[in-house]
Amino acid sequence: MQVLERFQKEVTGVFRIVVGFLFATHGAAALFGVLGTEKVGLLVWPSWWAALIQAVGGALVMIGLGTRYAALLCSGSMAFAYFTVHQAGALLPVQNGGEKAALFCFAFLLIAFLGNGAWSVERAAEAPARATAATD
Repeated sequence: MQVLERFQKEVTGVFRIVVGFLFATHGAAALFGVLGTEKVGLLVWPSWWAALIQAVGGALVMIGLGTRYAALLCSGSMAFAYFTVHQAGALLPVQNGGEKAALFCFAFLLIAFLGNGAWSVERAAEAPARATAATD
C-alpha cells in the first residue's frame, strides 16, 4: 500500500518519540518520586537500576540518539522485568500484570530493528554531512 509506505519514516518517528517519552516518564517518576509514584531507594537492585534505564534509555530513544542500542537495552530490561517480576504470578500477562512490560519489550525491539524514522538527533547530524558530500 503506497499510501501507508509514503509516511513510514514519519510514523516510525512518532512511534519512537511517544514510546520513548512514556518510558522516560515512567523511569523519572520512580527515580524522583513524582507523578503519583513512590521513589525507589538509591542504588537498590533492581528497581533503581531499572528506573535509571527507563529514564535515560527512554530519553535517548525519544530524541533519537543511539536509538538502536538504547532501544535494545530498554527491550532487554523489560524482558528481565517480565520474567523475574511478573511471570512468577501467572502464565499470561493479563493474569500477572505484565502487560506494560511485555508491550514495552516488543515496542523497543521493533524500534531497535526499524531505527529512528524521522525527526531524530542522529538524522539531523547526518544531514550536513550528506550535503557536504553531495557538493564535493
